[in-house]
Amino acid sequence: MPDKENKLIADILEVFRSNPDRRYKSEQIEDILRMHGASAFKRVVKSLAVLEGESKITLTNKDEFKMATPETVVEGTFKGNDKGFGFVRYDEVDPDAFISRDNTLHAVNGDTVEVKITKPSNPWIDKGPEGEITKIVERSLTKAVGEFHPYSDSQVKKTGHYGYVQSHEKKIASYMIFISDKGLHPQMGDMVQVSIDEYPNDKHPQSMEGTALEIIGNKNDPGVDIMSIVVDNDINPEFPNEVLKEAESIPDHVLDSDRVGRKDLTKNMVITIDGDDSKDFDDAVGLDMLPNGNFHLEVDIADVTHYVKEGSPLDEEAYARGTSTYLVDRVIPMLPFRLSNGICSLNPGEDRLALTCEMEIDHSGNVVKHEIYPSVIQSKYRMTYNNVNEILKGDEELNEEYAPLVPMLKQMAQLHEILFNKRHQRGAIDFEETEAQIIVDENGKPIDIKLRERGTSEKMIESFMLAANETVAEHYNVKHVPFLYRVHEKPDEEKIKNFFEFAAAMGVQVKGNLKEITPKMFQNVLADVVGTPEEQVVTIMLLRSLQQARYSDEPLGHFGLAAKYYTHFTSPIRRYPDLTVHRMIHSYAEHGFTDDEQAKWGNKLQEIAEHTSSRERISINAERAVDDLKKTEYMADQVGNTFDAVVSSVTSFGMFIQLDNTVEGLIHISNMKDDFYEFDEKSMSMHGRGTGKIFKVGQPIKVKLIRADVEHRQIDFERVLTPEEQEQADKREAEFKKKRSMQHGKGRGGHGRHNDHKGHGNGRNRNSNNNGNKNHKRRGKYERR
Repeated sequence: MPDKENKLIADILEVFRSNPDRRYKSEQIEDILRMHGASAFKRVVKSLAVLEGESKITLTNKDEFKMATPETVVEGTFKGNDKGFGFVRYDEVDPDAFISRDNTLHAVNGDTVEVKITKPSNPWIDKGPEGEITKIVERSLTKAVGEFHPYSDSQVKKTGHYGYVQSHEKKIASYMIFISDKGLHPQMGDMVQVSIDEYPNDKHPQSMEGTALEIIGNKNDPGVDIMSIVVDNDINPEFPNEVLKEAESIPDHVLDSDRVGRKDLTKNMVITIDGDDSKDFDDAVGLDMLPNGNFHLEVDIADVTHYVKEGSPLDEEAYARGTSTYLVDRVIPMLPFRLSNGICSLNPGEDRLALTCEMEIDHSGNVVKHEIYPSVIQSKYRMTYNNVNEILKGDEELNEEYAPLVPMLKQMAQLHEILFNKRHQRGAIDFEETEAQIIVDENGKPIDIKLRERGTSEKMIESFMLAANETVAEHYNVKHVPFLYRVHEKPDEEKIKNFFEFAAAMGVQVKGNLKEITPKMFQNVLADVVGTPEEQVVTIMLLRSLQQARYSDEPLGHFGLAAKYYTHFTSPIRRYPDLTVHRMIHSYAEHGFTDDEQAKWGNKLQEIAEHTSSRERISINAERAVDDLKKTEYMADQVGNTFDAVVSSVTSFGMFIQLDNTVEGLIHISNMKDDFYEFDEKSMSMHGRGTGKIFKVGQPIKVKLIRADVEHRQIDFERVLTPEEQEQADKREAEFKKKRSMQHGKGRGGHGRHNDHKGHGNGRNRNSNNNGNKNHKRRGKYERR
């Protein structure tokens, strides 16, 4: 259909959307749109027929048309903007519903709400639906962390409040949370956790009431900034006494009784390979060659379930946490350190209980035989990634020091290459993200940001863990018994369409049938841009098009890895799903695949999957927030400096840019002073109206740091202009001021330089797809360890 006709359909639909209760004859539509004549009549009638055919409008028995608005009530999550309006996400595919400030029912960001759709979407102009919140189903905010501001004695007496707490999180920073005199009594500047006892309402729309539960410490004290984020994300930095007491009661060595029913592998040459600063070792590996020429890979995983019994205080606390959280200068573990760094850690020279996955792998990377069983092992060496990488590069001193290991390490590197090539051939999407390591001093102040490079050893361990996870998942899937999987579903059709349209606009040919999407198609796109200026932008856009990996009791496959079966088996010290998988392996081995056994697991796995997926997201959010905090703090001393950067995202309100050290910030449209810029959504670019200048994702750009707000973790840049551009910008500014002055002189209200952005979000948080955080030990681009 020609664009002219599409525009007419869109305009007509807007007439009905603006007045959903009114009825119109076709002649009235013509009058409203100021279209007259026989030709216009035919076009209007044809457009009305299209809208009626798509059930957007209906024809009454009086030959009048009206909006087809069967009252639609949906349930979703409210995402609030600090200006008062918000959006409700209620469907994975349909656009979010816009909620005006007057229709929010005082919902707070994250609340689950019921929404009545008052205006359906207008797909012809990419306009989403509008609605009003009719009910708040569940409050997301039951506690909050913020800075305490005290009241004077007279104010306390007058108001009944001891003071108020204000969050540093932008989404709720506009609310004052008044605290009563009955709770704790914080001091000025303390970071405090409060309960929310009363939510915003018509009487006090911008405030809440609560009780001070915990004083984390003064905001200027070392470490309080990080702990405030931790507590605010409902992550408990301390273990309850009963959990610590149970941990203390567990022996710190393997007992003779523990060895019963286990294979003794303590003579096998197995080693751990981890980061320099790692202290918990939950996987050990060994490799030798079989007489038939195949590889024999042994993957030993710490058998945490032997010590963490189902239903015990230790188990309940581990389930509540769901995962360990890795921050810049500390770890908040899922299990007490006595377990995670002691009896459950595969420390060198110590006998340890394990679950072993033995695999015979041919030279095509196929696992031709495998066995999964409980064992006792002893790691012979604690190796680091750095040392193994140097050994593989031929470092003479290290090769001599670790001479007994060198042949095995070289064979491991060979097997990794085979396994990697097999994953690549089946279509696994492989790309390297730059990872940052933030270096802090003893007071937690960031002093440097270094980029991590993944060498052969990191990739090698990743390959072995992936092989074990796939092998275990397939083993139990073919038994047709309930099991816990790690799944990564296909991207939704709209995101796929947008990504491939974007790739085509970048000159990348998309091979394959868009109706039968495979990981290989994404891999081919990446292969086409390797080493080109477009590589970074295409990688960024691909990441945003993918779904988020999660846990499920259904074997939905792993799209990113192009794996039919996948689970998490390899990190039970720091992930509860792995602990569950181990527990199931033991349980099935002990009781068999009976109906009762299958029913026992079938009834609980969905809840475990949903809970642990949720806890993983919370942990990732905390890790990212701390990273952002420390990056902002690091940049705070560099305001006024200039940097080389790349445009990482373009929105209607400005451009996000990334420095070489992975620090990200915003060039707000109001700081783009050399021209009037307009956003082109299709090409994800910003266009200068006067100069014709275009900025797009992936483009190099020189920027100046103008603000680093540590409290709110926000960094602002402006583009560094050439002398010629600065001269033109000054002229435009002078002309603008002159014109505005003339308008005011005539009694007219002046207009600002730029419109507020009308897209979703608050102008700060981009809608990014999470496929892991930047901590290489914890999570990788898909699934590392």
